[in-house]
Amino acid sequence: MKRLHFFLAMLLTVPFFMLGQMVTEIDEIAPFSEGLSAVRKGNQWGFIDKKGALVIDFRNDLHWTKDAKDDKLNVLGVRYPMFRDGRCMIKKMEDGIPLFGFIDTKGNIVVAAEYLNIYPFENGKTTGVLFDKTLKGENEFKLKIYEFKFHDVLLDSSGEILEFYTKRDNIQMTKKRYKTPFIGAKIISKDLIAVWVENKGWEIRTISP
Repeated sequence: MKRLHFFLAMLLTVPFFMLGQMVTEIDEIAPFSEGLSAVRKGNQWGFIDKKGALVIDFRNDLHWTKDAKDDKLNVLGVRYPMFRDGRCMIKKMEDGIPLFGFIDTKGNIVVAAEYLNIYPFENGKTTGVLFDKTLKGENEFKLKIYEFKFHDVLLDSSGEILEFYTKRDNIQMTKKRYKTPFIGAKIISKDLIAVWVENKGWEIRTISP
């Protein structure tokens, strides 16, 4: 009987104990956005809600830039992880080149990391530089040969590409020579997008419904 009382007492105290638990030993706390705040431990970030509960565990792939540029709205301007339109930017490295995608508020990857540069989502859409790498075979030394393709694209928050715009050339994909490319398509209103055309400048176009 005493043992039963002990277990009942433990069950009653667990909820109160859990409510009192807080995330500790945090190195940096970002402002709240869409009800979530990014918190950093070392080089890992997670997200807490407004009750202080850790709702997305600490992970290595959330994108942030210590030397973020205030005048940049793309990947170069991300000072800390933040949700916009329910999406937060992630990063993976491939042969020394950063590729970007997005997770949702549950921490699931919803846009694969296959963009060399991309804007945060707004009104369910964004634009970026899509990177496509296709294995073409091997050379005489058994080294793999790849074909690289780049496009400016419009995509929705599920990762579906809505429009392909300019095919991009002259993007160097070796680590030593790589520079983050500019995005040649940018949304300027709910219904309009500006597209860069080589030797012609920006063109204003309508976004298809």
